[in-house]
Amino acid sequence: MAEQRNQAAGQRPTRFTYKFVLLGESAVGKSSIVTRFARNEFNQYNESTIGAAFVTKDVALDEMSTATLRIWDTAGQERYKSLAPMYYRNAEGAVVVYDITQSETFAKAKAWVSELRRQNESRTVIALVGNKVDLADKRTVTKEEGAAYAAEAGALFFETSAQNGQSVQTLFEELARKAPRPVAAQQQGSSVNVLSASSGGRDSGNAMGNDCAC
Repeated sequence: MAEQRNQAAGQRPTRFTYKFVLLGESAVGKSSIVTRFARNEFNQYNESTIGAAFVTKDVALDEMSTATLRIWDTAGQERYKSLAPMYYRNAEGAVVVYDITQSETFAKAKAWVSELRRQNESRTVIALVGNKVDLADKRTVTKEEGAAYAAEAGALFFETSAQNGQSVQTLFEELARKAPRPVAAQQQGSSVNVLSASSGGRDSGNAMGNDCAC
């Protein structure tokens, strides 16, 4: 209704396009977070991402602004780390994910945040995300630890569950609202497209492993 009033008053809706990237170790739940956000689905045993997977989805910023999020979900395996700068370069937002039940993934998340700050200075808005809060009884990284580091690094902080969806939508909406506004795009309408990309141009659909990558 408010949008209709604004259009009647001569104000046209504005659409922005943002590039977001997800970074973090393998099996912390990056792909599951993206799938929950884009499709509202959860697969306990996701295939490991090869290279990177690409997703787009629209979110509302306010009554008159919409953002199209172009999200790159990067592979967490060490052999793909050298490809990461290709995906986070010129990104408006970065989601750095760790598993609250695996303290070593928190240490690697800190390294990713440091790299982003070193390479992109303050241009990229960073969200530090502790995933798998549905496994809180197995927690090894406290919420206080995560929040304290995020505050120190000047990053947003969220704890999420890709399994039950806790805070996933809020994460992307808040990151989009905090990201620097790029030039408005001319496209209209909402889309959710799921594509895949890899370093060798192969399909990212790999044989499903035994380890949970959720």
